[in-house]
Amino acid sequence: MSFDYKRMIKFEHNVGEKEKKYRLYGGAALIAISIFTASIALLLVGMVLVATGFSGWCPAYSGLSKNTCGACGSASEENTHTTEEN
Repeated sequence: MSFDYKRMIKFEHNVGEKEKKYRLYGGAALIAISIFTASIALLLVGMVLVATGFSGWCPAYSGLSKNTCGACGSASEENTHTTEEN
């Protein structure tokens, strides 16, 4: 498996709805924990999780060509348009 840098800059949605919720809840929990423990590392990880949860795009997933968004995939949208036209 290779890392695709060109795909990383396309900003296509690649995080599914269920995973967005997990990222938001996990990120919020890490941010809250970092406030009480004064841990900068937990704060940064929490902020990244919240940001990717809100945006629906994960740069690591883009680079690895991974997509957990069932209805958002560009290939699935192209396939549905071509089958509808035929």
